[in-house]
Amino acid sequence: QVQLVESGGGLVQAGDSLRLSCAASGRNFRFYAMAWFRQAPGKEREFVAAISSRGGSTYYADSIKGRFAISRDKSENLVYLQMNSLKPEDTAVYYCAADPFYNGYEEDKYDYWGQGTQVTVSS
Repeated sequence: QVQLVESGGGLVQAGDSLRLSCAASGRNFRFYAMAWFRQAPGKEREFVAAISSRGGSTYYADSIKGRFAISRDKSENLVYLQMNSLKPEDTAVYYCAADPFYNGYEEDKYDYWGQGTQVTVSS
């Protein structure tokens, strides 16, 4: 069982940076693949980034590639999403997700989810 808590969201201006954190509880966290998704107002939730259990493989949505970076700190049970050069279209609630078997972009295959953190980017 894994519980996830996101933090680090806020209101920033276009071009700024933010780092989101996802704190995971559960002794088997190191075996779980992790991902970030986001949901903008009036839109469906979409994949942002994913990282393998060992951290050796990362995957990104085309819309954020080159601007965002996912990483994990297994010693602290944390997963990060570094977001640079933020744009107003990045405004969304960002969710952390985990799964012991799946490491990809399909949200319905992730078993565990956090409550989300709001990111608002003003122009």
